[in-house]
Amino acid sequence: MMMSDLPPHVYPVKDRHGKTRYRFVRKGWKGGYLPGDPGAAEFHARYAALVGAGPVEPASAGSPRSIKPRSLDELVIRYKKTVRWSKKGARTQLVQGRILERFCDRVGKTGRRYGERPVASVTVAWLETVFGTMAETPAAANELRKVLAGLMDCARRMSPPWITDNPVRLTDKYDKGEGFHDWTNEEIEQYRAYHKLGSMARLTLELALNTAARRCNVNKIERDHIKGGRVIVDHAKGNNQASVPLLATTRAAIDALPAAPIRFLVTTQFGKPFTDAGLGNRMRKWCDDAGLPHCSMHGLRKATARRLAEGGATDAEGQAVTGHKKAETFAYYRARANRAALADRAFSNLEPEAGFQPQEKD
Repeated sequence: MMMSDLPPHVYPVKDRHGKTRYRFVRKGWKGGYLPGDPGAAEFHARYAALVGAGPVEPASAGSPRSIKPRSLDELVIRYKKTVRWSKKGARTQLVQGRILERFCDRVGKTGRRYGERPVASVTVAWLETVFGTMAETPAAANELRKVLAGLMDCARRMSPPWITDNPVRLTDKYDKGEGFHDWTNEEIEQYRAYHKLGSMARLTLELALNTAARRCNVNKIERDHIKGGRVIVDHAKGNNQASVPLLATTRAAIDALPAAPIRFLVTTQFGKPFTDAGLGNRMRKWCDDAGLPHCSMHGLRKATARRLAEGGATDAEGQAVTGHKKAETFAYYRARANRAALADRAFSNLEPEAGFQPQEKD
């Protein structure tokens, strides 16, 4: 059976080679990786075995993992009790919490978990070695660096301080690179040509282009969010709400659905909303089917930013659509704007130089 969503308690994770794997994680249950891809027989067999095994027997009172004083494990616990952590959004807490958990559970060459390492022994050299193993996934390395920087700042603010300097901030970042591929206009039309009106694949593309929303927002758009010819989106980062005009292409995709969803617009074949990871996986398949293996959901967000810039939108106008707080962030997303078109428009605004007469040739 074709899976349109991941089973409960299954999450996609990137291994050190950048390959996506799937892991069963449920509190109180034995976890583990699932072989193959969602929909494969071995994937479901392993999932059924993990679920069928039931919860692990509670450990005796004297056997829980001991937290070593002033270790990274203890620092993570303290960090999550701070005001600074409480100010983070629920999704940010979830994502960064998982990053810290996976980091602390990594095992070094000596067989010791990273979480057991004393905070005072975290050095620039050790961190550079850790980040160096992530050269194939520079974006993930930079994200880990950012999260660890916040963690170690917490150690500096302890009373008394656990460390005097934050070693993470003395490490080097990887170059940003191009990041997710920015869909070209030709690629958008290629996708539309393959996924006709009336399909969920087409509606997802149109909603993503219309709103510049992330997958974790597109999967939560409801019919009630469309009012007065506009779409209202609560962007996940920064909690910025955007209200954008409903484009004709989006309206056509909604009207062409064979059966109108009661609440959520983008749903699985069973009429239920996608999870964040589920929609990403499904979009991956839709792009592959359309012959666009290099395209992704997030690339549509970049494409909308680019198209807004090419249409003459200012940074402030673009931010009103994308929900970015900083103008420089939107400027990064529109970096692929058609420079020739922008230059032509800029020169069209110049006044002709007074008194200039073209010189006639003899």
